[in-house]
Amino acid sequence: MIRPADPARDGAACAAIYAPSVSDGAASFEEIAPDAGQMGERIAQLSRVHPFLICERDGRVAGYAYAAQHMTRVAYRWAANVSVYVDAAYHRKGVGRELYAALLDALRAQGLRVACAGITLPNPGSVGLHESFGFEQVGVYRAIGWKAGAWRDVGWWQLQLAPQDEPPGGAPPPEPLPPA
Repeated sequence: MIRPADPARDGAACAAIYAPSVSDGAASFEEIAPDAGQMGERIAQLSRVHPFLICERDGRVAGYAYAAQHMTRVAYRWAANVSVYVDAAYHRKGVGRELYAALLDALRAQGLRVACAGITLPNPGSVGLHESFGFEQVGVYRAIGWKAGAWRDVGWWQLQLAPQDEPPGGAPPPEPLPPA
């Protein structure tokens, strides 16, 4: 089951899923994993403008995916960064694919045109998931971050959610949030 995240209900589960990405390698460039309260605050903040989705399996949070503002300048409001994190017990069981399908549909419905994903390299599983949805690599930041005892590259992938051959129609997506 895919549903919108609830900050109070899902903060602890999302924090637990995310923590190994912080502490056990270089997938996240954070150095200290957020606790349940901090993750709940992130869910609340991100959900004000973009989707933050939970996948439940057998009554348990199996993973989450969310979109976030790509850049602060207003012309970027048609693009969003996307991320997905899956509990280790549910790796390679379709959770990431289910979450991304729902997230990308929600972004299209919101009127966004471009989804961007930054992936610390190497990460063949994440690259494969993104490319299976049609994301294309558009660049690499070389040795941009120091994590887990080494300089790390971050690759950027992009997916066109809607045609780019005409100006956006209808109501624009929500305005970017002011910087914190």
